[in-house]
Amino acid sequence: MDDASLEDLLQRFGFSDKEVDTYLTILALGEAKASTIADDAGVSKRYVYSIAETLEDRGFVEVNDHVVPTTIRANEPEDVVEALTGDLQEMRPALESRFSRTAPRSESFEVVKSRVTVLKRVAELVDRAEVEVTLAIPYRLLDEVAEELRAAVDRGVLVVLIVTDVDPAADLELDGLASVARAWEQPMPTMLTVDQQAGIVAPGEMLSRSDSTAQAIVFAQEQLGPVIVGSFLGNYLPMAAEVYTADPTGLPATFQDFRHAVLEATLHLRANDAVRARVTGRSVSDDLDVAELEGQVVEIRQGLLEPATNDFPVENTLFVETDEGTFSVGGQGAFVEDFEADAVELLPSE
Repeated sequence: MDDASLEDLLQRFGFSDKEVDTYLTILALGEAKASTIADDAGVSKRYVYSIAETLEDRGFVEVNDHVVPTTIRANEPEDVVEALTGDLQEMRPALESRFSRTAPRSESFEVVKSRVTVLKRVAELVDRAEVEVTLAIPYRLLDEVAEELRAAVDRGVLVVLIVTDVDPAADLELDGLASVARAWEQPMPTMLTVDQQAGIVAPGEMLSRSDSTAQAIVFAQEQLGPVIVGSFLGNYLPMAAEVYTADPTGLPATFQDFRHAVLEATLHLRANDAVRARVTGRSVSDDLDVAELEGQVVEIRQGLLEPATNDFPVENTLFVETDEGTFSVGGQGAFVEDFEADAVELLPSE
């Protein structure tokens, strides 16, 4: 084994570059004073003493501090390997007890050539939704997936729906099928995302013409999901007119989907209900170093409900007034806000 391969292996055991250089120097010298090791490894004498304690704890060296000057001796490689092997074997039962035997998440694409199959896939995916659905579909085909949409809403999934090819002023039957729904007279692609991980994109003509040769794509790909959601919210939702909004959820309520929390907080504030938020996640701003925020929701930026209050189409932000100040909160991947939320609990204000 060459030196580069040995260095890579040591790094897998948590060694930094400097630690690797220092340990290999000790191995080459066998036993030496800290000053000698420091000169050969190109590090400070103080660093050698510091790393020697760590290496001794790991079983790689022995520090002889009962002599003057102190020397550091490399342990026999056979003993080092035996100790490491023993540690790994000791870890095995604990690792196995915590291991969840789930199937690996697959990433796939499927080409669909028929309208019937597209609608079948939409129903199947909506039925699997856990936190969020975005769907654009011709209104005349809504009944084909209405049962699955209603069930998703009933189990607490955020459903953002656009019905297309229909007059927004018409008497549309949307009650219970969405959290918020909009209508657009124009045709558009049928688009579905479920939990930002899977979905469908089908050209508009594929569902409007029986003789169409167009094809749809069904995908299960984590990197593609957010892109489709961004296009749905940024390019198409603002073009449609709001025609239905569900009643606000009773509080307290906890949301894993940040957009859902923003929607519900907006509905409550517009109903003149003061709302508090308890947010868990992580700090984004250097001025904030906490894992949880709690306080009054004093401002919201969003584009799910009309009128939009955000500065750009996909912005969804809660402003939470705490005892330490007012901080902006965004969803997963937040970078312009002060705090990135994993979960939000909305509570009635005391």
